[in-house]
Amino acid sequence: MTTLEIRDLHVDVAQSDADAEPIHILKGVDLTVSSGETHAIMGPNGSGKSTLSYAIAGHPKYQVTQGSITLDGEDVLEMSVDERARAGLFLAMQYPVEVPGVSMSNFLRTAATAVRGEAPKLRHWVKETKEAMTSLDIDPSFGERSVNEGFSGGEKKRHEILQLDLLKPRIAILDETDSGLDVDALRVVSGGVNRYKEREHGGVLLITHYTRILRYIQPDFVHVFVNGRIVESAGPELADELEENGYVRFTAAAAAG
Repeated sequence: MTTLEIRDLHVDVAQSDADAEPIHILKGVDLTVSSGETHAIMGPNGSGKSTLSYAIAGHPKYQVTQGSITLDGEDVLEMSVDERARAGLFLAMQYPVEVPGVSMSNFLRTAATAVRGEAPKLRHWVKETKEAMTSLDIDPSFGERSVNEGFSGGEKKRHEILQLDLLKPRIAILDETDSGLDVDALRVVSGGVNRYKEREHGGVLLITHYTRILRYIQPDFVHVFVNGRIVESAGPELADELEENGYVRFTAAAAAG
């Protein structure tokens, strides 16, 4: 059993102007994600959902000013970004970056070597990668292309889930993985996430604006995120309410409070 535990998390975000005061985004987040659970975080734009994902991953622009993040009791905030990845944390980014000059195949094998502690045997690795690509409808020729360079939005998201499949983390944080996907790509990507959960029994923290991905990835818990904190948590039925009524009830309560 793996548990990611977040307690009273406060995070400031540095502005582009180095002399400007950081913006206080997260204002006391409490959340626990365990093996085999899928938690959906939903909320309006600017509520701090992506800030939470970057803070967990260790982005240097996001400064934790209060609270704690632990993974099986280990202090995540004391870990470097690569140590967090080796410990079993994975972030599928909302906007995957391009890395010209580095092929997908080299990137994936290097990442797997770092996470697993040894280089995968080449013959087994080729088979493993081919099977993963086939399950995500990825053309094998993409392995020789530079990381995300010239990829469509949907292709980038499929390759994020390809990394999830091959790196086999303990906790997967998916930041708006559904954005920019058509229906067919959404089904493929969701299938990849479901296979990861079934095979690895990993915990999933799924950040999204919309309920459409929740038709394919069934959440165990839904959390409404407003103004830098979780304002309500419930089961999948909460997503149905959000689909029907939006966030007005929650944003109005936050404004009144």
